Amino acid sequence: MSEVPRLVVLASGRGSNFQAIQHAIEKQHLEAEIAALISDRAAAGALDMAAGHGVDTVCIQPRHFPDRNAFERTLLTAINGFSPRWVVLAGFMRVLGADFVRHYDGRMINIHPSLLPRHRGLHTHRRVLEAGEREHGASVHFVTPALDAGPVIAQARMPVAENDTPDTLADRLLPLEHRLYPATLALLLAHRVELRNEDICIDGQTITSPLRLDRDLDDDGRLVRPGDR
Repeated sequence: MSEVPRLVVLASGRGSNFQAIQHAIEKQHLEAEIAALISDRAAAGALDMAAGHGVDTVCIQPRHFPDRNAFERTLLTAINGFSPRWVVLAGFMRVLGADFVRHYDGRMINIHPSLLPRHRGLHTHRRVLEAGEREHGASVHFVTPALDAGPVIAQARMPVAENDTPDTLADRLLPLEHRLYPATLALLLAHRVELRNEDICIDGQTITSPLRLDRDLDDDGRLVRPGDR
């Protein structure tokens, strides 16, 4: 029997996307194991949440290191100790250096609360409203050295309501994030998804735009053919 793919999740906050991934594993929608959750904040709720599921936890705080390089060397050693197939950023609120990112080239993904390439960085919900946009969403992308600039694998979309505020947008988007991330991971584990320069290839075929949840991708990570819609 082949070994179950291992994931290492990096999180800085409450851990709701970790919880969604772990829930998909427990419900057997995602054939994987979260080998560890690593946080840069001792107060992160994600640490307690992971421990409650019996997942190994590691806390590596940057303030204990003389510089970013020393912190990232320790982080890299910790991740590699769990031999993950994928490194999963789930609300990890640190910008990682280029050398660190290149070490996991094509094996590290992130979820971002916007329809990338629009609204990289912080405060995405406020910025969507300020721009008068009618659609919002979340994106799962490969991590590259430039912030939130890696090729996008999949997205979930939703309309912006006239009475939305940044808080209501965030609250409405979160359940979509909790569907999108496990679905994308299931896709990555069931298919050969490769990063070739700036292109994403699935089973040897280059995709011309991100997969869309409920249109191109179902909750179990299966690709939806046009005739199946």
